[in-house]
Amino acid sequence: MASTGSNSAGGLETGLIKPSSVGGGLSKEMRHGHGRTAHNMSSSSLRKKSDLSLVSKVRCGFLRNLLANLQEIFLGTKLFVLFPAVPLAIVAQSYGFGRAWVFTLSLLGLTPLAERVSFLTEQIAFYTGSTVGGLLNATCGNATELIIALFALYKGKIDVVKFSLIGSILSNLLLVLGTSLFCGGITNLRKEQSFDRKQADVNTGLLMLGALCHLLPLMFRYAVSSGEHKVSPLPTLTLSRICSIVMLVAYVAYLFFQLKTHRQLFESQVEDDDNDDVVSEDEAVIGFPNALAWLVGMTIVIAILSEYVVGTIEAASESWSLSVSFISIIVLPIVGNAAEHAGAIIFALKNKLDITLGVSLGSATQISMFVVPLSILVAWIMGIQMDLDFQLLETGALVMSILLVAFILQDGSSHYLKGFILLLAYIVIGACFFVLGGRSDLDNGVNANAILATSNAVMGQ
Repeated sequence: MASTGSNSAGGLETGLIKPSSVGGGLSKEMRHGHGRTAHNMSSSSLRKKSDLSLVSKVRCGFLRNLLANLQEIFLGTKLFVLFPAVPLAIVAQSYGFGRAWVFTLSLLGLTPLAERVSFLTEQIAFYTGSTVGGLLNATCGNATELIIALFALYKGKIDVVKFSLIGSILSNLLLVLGTSLFCGGITNLRKEQSFDRKQADVNTGLLMLGALCHLLPLMFRYAVSSGEHKVSPLPTLTLSRICSIVMLVAYVAYLFFQLKTHRQLFESQVEDDDNDDVVSEDEAVIGFPNALAWLVGMTIVIAILSEYVVGTIEAASESWSLSVSFISIIVLPIVGNAAEHAGAIIFALKNKLDITLGVSLGSATQISMFVVPLSILVAWIMGIQMDLDFQLLETGALVMSILLVAFILQDGSSHYLKGFILLLAYIVIGACFFVLGGRSDLDNGVNANAILATSNAVMGQ
C-alpha cells in the first residue's frame, strides 16, 4: 500500500499520472462537467489516442515524462502533419524567404496550434473545475483571432483587424454552419435532423445585439453627414466605446448564464459519447503544471506566427493578386479555423447538430461579443482611434447573415437545402469582396473608355 501511494505521489509530481488513479477517481463534476463545451467536443473529434507502450519502456523517469508529453502534444491530433509548417515559417522569416511563403506557412502552422490550445485548456479544466474551465474556454477558444487582432492593432492596421473579425463571424455563421447542415442533410437524406432551439436562440439573440451595436455607429455617421453639420470622428468613436462596454457586459452575463444559472442547456449536448469514435476525455492525460506550461508555450508560438501573418499580408495580397480585404475576410478564417470547422462537420454527419450549432454559433458569438469589443477597448488604451463602424458593405453583410441564420434555425429542424442556402450566401459575399478588390480597373478608366467607345459607335450609326 505504501508503495502504491508513493508511485501516485511521484506521478502527480511529474504531471503524468491520470487523476482517476488517485483517491478513487475524479468526481462526476470533474469528469463530465469540467467546462467541456461544444468547442472542446469539436476539437476532440480530430484527436487520436496515443500509444505510450514504447515510451513506457524508457527507464529514466524524467526522459519518460518528457517523451510522453511530447507524444501527447504533437502526435495526439490528426493535424500533426501541419506542425512542420511552424518551424518552416520561422526559418522562412529568419532567412528572408518570400513574404507570401511566410504568410502561407504561418497560416498553416496556426491550424494545429489552435486545436492544441483547446486540448490544453480542457486538460487544465480537469484540475480547476467546471467554472474555471468554462472561463478558460471562453477566453482561449478564439485565441488565434484575438492575438492576430492585437498584433494588427499594434502595427496600426485597423482595416485588417476589422476585416479579419468580420470574416471570422461570417465564416462561422455561413461557411461552417452551412457546410455542416448541408453534409448532415445529405448523409441523413431520408430523415429530418433536429436540434434544441434553446441554445441557438441565446446565441442568435446575442448576435443580434452585436449587430445593433455595429449598426448604431454606422447609422449615426450617416445621420450626421446627411445634415449641415460637419462629420467629426469623436462622437462615433465615443458611441463605439460605449457599445463595446455594453457588449462585454452582455458577454459576461452570457457566461454567467452558461456556466451557472442555465448550465443544463449547454451540457445536454456534451453527454457521454462512449459509442463514438471520438477520443474519450473522461480523464486528464497531462498533469496540471505541464499543461499550463505547454499552454503558455503554445500561446507564445501563436503570437509569433500571428505577427508574421499580419506583417506579410500585404505581400501575399500583391503576390496572389488578391485584395487585403478578401484575404482577411475569406482566406484567413477558412485556414486558421480549419480544425474547428472540420469538427463541426463531423458531428453534423453523426446527426449531432447541437454540438455543431454550439461550435459555429458559439464561436461567432465569442468573436462578436468578446473579441470585437475587447479590440475596441485595447485600441482605446493604446491611443488608436478604432470604432465599431465597419463600413456599410461589411456591416450590411454581417447583419443580413445573422438574420438569415436566425430564420434558418427558427423551427428547430434542418435539411440539406438550408445548409445549401447558407453556403450560397457565403459564396455571394466572397464574390462581392473579390470583385471589390478589383476596382482598380475602374480607377484606371478601363470601363470608362469602353463605355465611351460604345457610345461613339452608337452615335456614328
